[in-house]
Amino acid sequence: MTATLTHDSAAEVRRVSVPRAYRFELVKLVSQWRIRLLVLACWIAPALFVAAVSQQSTLPSDTLFGRWMHATGWAGTLVMLGFAGTWALPLLTSVVAGDVFASEDRLGTWRHLLVAVRSPRRIFAAKALASLTVILLLVAGLATSSTAGGIAAVGNQPLAGLDGHLLSPADAAGKVLLAWICVLAPTLALAAIGLLGSVTLGRSPMGLLLPALVALAMQLAQMMPLPVAVRLALPSYAFIAWNGLFTSPLQLGPLLIGIVVSLLWAVTATVLAYVLFLRRDFTNPTYDGSGRRAVTAAGLPLAGLVAVTVAVLASASGASGSGIEQDKVQRSLATAFAHLYRLQTEQLNRPAVTEAQLKATATCDKGSVKVAAEGPGNDWRCVVSWHLPGIEVAGTAIYQLDLTPDGRFMADGDGPKEVNGYFLVRTPTGDAPNPLWQFDGNVDLLATPKG
Repeated sequence: MTATLTHDSAAEVRRVSVPRAYRFELVKLVSQWRIRLLVLACWIAPALFVAAVSQQSTLPSDTLFGRWMHATGWAGTLVMLGFAGTWALPLLTSVVAGDVFASEDRLGTWRHLLVAVRSPRRIFAAKALASLTVILLLVAGLATSSTAGGIAAVGNQPLAGLDGHLLSPADAAGKVLLAWICVLAPTLALAAIGLLGSVTLGRSPMGLLLPALVALAMQLAQMMPLPVAVRLALPSYAFIAWNGLFTSPLQLGPLLIGIVVSLLWAVTATVLAYVLFLRRDFTNPTYDGSGRRAVTAAGLPLAGLVAVTVAVLASASGASGSGIEQDKVQRSLATAFAHLYRLQTEQLNRPAVTEAQLKATATCDKGSVKVAAEGPGNDWRCVVSWHLPGIEVAGTAIYQLDLTPDGRFMADGDGPKEVNGYFLVRTPTGDAPNPLWQFDGNVDLLATPKG
């Protein structure tokens, strides 16, 4: 009887629960010097970067919201968000999720781990949750640090949205927080790809690089003039679609689609990694992954997911072509101009005017009359017209537009100089360039031409 109880007690001791295995894996991750360095960098470097750039005379005006870093502290964290979606988050997921299984192959510790935990399922769950925890900690550091640096350096001032309307500090804070939350979905997709690469490729360095390489390929695809359905079917679009939070009305369609697509990728890649991990032969100490296995068991299902998503989006949304059409561009430009004209009027201490009184409209063409006015390009030319109360003659201003495939445009004033030329105006935070000189806007790729 005593021997039986002793045997049962020993079995209970050997059984390790998922929470206990999770704590063990989390300690293993945090004890690595490179993870500690990344955590430290994500919680300190963004604040220093944003604060330093905000005090420079030259701002990163080619970056979304970069031209507003002198005016409000909320612009700096959005600049950091754009950088994070392009470079930082793919690299962070590669270092954390892309190595969480491969490290056991390099160290040859699978046998010891299996003896201790006694369940591949619990090992997978513990490693996936531990890597997710570290990634969330890194993203929280980027968001918190960059926000703190901007507010400390510039202040809690209103932020101009992508259609020119001013967001109050409280509204800006809420939308900045929501934007950072939204990019968690594509980050989870990259993390799941990292888990998949770490499982299928073993100690091969390609497993570690897989999330970064996949993210780079998707970024290159987003830069190409692809149909809007293909663009939305890639999880990388969610790193861009948060722009729609800073327009009025909100451009939520592309953002919600991007989040759903990213979560589908995250679930699919995680399930594939889980199945492949359970089928692995842990008795082979020389296992080094398989490139063919990675393509057939991992790459093909994800490619199939893209194909199905494109078909569903094309039929459900009715989206066709690039999604950038003449009426959309004209409407977006006229709206942004009207909002920024009011801002300029206030800064120059002129009589207040409303958007309804201005009745701003825009007429745009692309290249010449022989070229269809649609699609991305830097050859858009627009003429904006507006009316002032008591003045019969309409005012006009010329803009050159550079429109990217994702719908973002940069409007560059081309006269008259007293309206949209370069000159300094006095603002509560100091002298700043004329708000109508250069500004950013966003075209909703899913909106109908008539709105």
